[in-house]
Amino acid sequence: MNAPSDEPFGFAPDDDAPIPYMARTRAYYQALGYATPYRWAHHVEAPFTRLAKPLDGARVTIVTTAAPFDPAKGDQGPGAKYNGGAKFYSVYDGDASKSHDLRISHIAYDRVHTSAEDPGTWFPLPQLHAAARQGRIGEVAPRFFGVPTNRSHRVTIETDAPEILARCRADGVDAAILAPNCPVCHQTVSLVARHLESNGIPTVIMGCAKDIVEHAAVPRFLFSDFPLGNSAGKPHDEASQAFTLELALRVLESAIAPQTTVQSPLRWSADPAWKRDYNNVAAVSPEELARRRRDFDAQKEVAKGLREATA
Repeated sequence: MNAPSDEPFGFAPDDDAPIPYMARTRAYYQALGYATPYRWAHHVEAPFTRLAKPLDGARVTIVTTAAPFDPAKGDQGPGAKYNGGAKFYSVYDGDASKSHDLRISHIAYDRVHTSAEDPGTWFPLPQLHAAARQGRIGEVAPRFFGVPTNRSHRVTIETDAPEILARCRADGVDAAILAPNCPVCHQTVSLVARHLESNGIPTVIMGCAKDIVEHAAVPRFLFSDFPLGNSAGKPHDEASQAFTLELALRVLESAIAPQTTVQSPLRWSADPAWKRDYNNVAAVSPEELARRRRDFDAQKEVAKGLREATA
């Protein structure tokens, strides 16, 4: 009898799996000194609405968590530090026929492995227009919508999601594509997608935080195993962005039941080492954790002032 082979079986490395964002986030904030863990939205069933017409005759919109650039709100450029002053707290919309400068400095995307240089990675409007020109969809809806990244489930469910629904109905939207960025963004758009779908508008989420979206239970989800901030494809790679949108459209039209997740075959890198970094307290010194706690508390005060000013 031959001895067991020591040759590898061709398995992927153990850490080459979707990042557990909920567990990482819980451990990170506990390490910062916040004792009460955040409760993520959790459902075990999801609503589901089939497309009422073929996609080549459908009016499609985008829901984003990115913020319109405002030069008065500090550094929002590529690689900018987290900027709580650039947050927004109510639903907004934009003319989808025009170009828009939307930024993600106000949210916790992966600042180590992506630079936020290319808006095409988080705001797929140019690719959606290309799909319309090619006849893949009927038309781009007249407006896209911005939804606040809100840690409050109640505010998202009772205020923001109904507002998105009302604006979609006003525009005669047939389907919506939702593109989140940070961990809480993924929860926000999941709750919005559930509300839209419960009220007759089919949805698909393009996202990078698999555990958060599936924990919330959504109708359709295209998962890209990329660093946060790249839900719509790789930066400076239009082929990747076009392919990612096409996959999302296929999920939108072909899913036969709720809680359908499709994983993009695209890989960020052959080396999965990037997955070890995001909010990994094992890689952060006590001194750095203390500094981040001070910074976080300062940003919370900024955000509190903004909320009170807009209330």
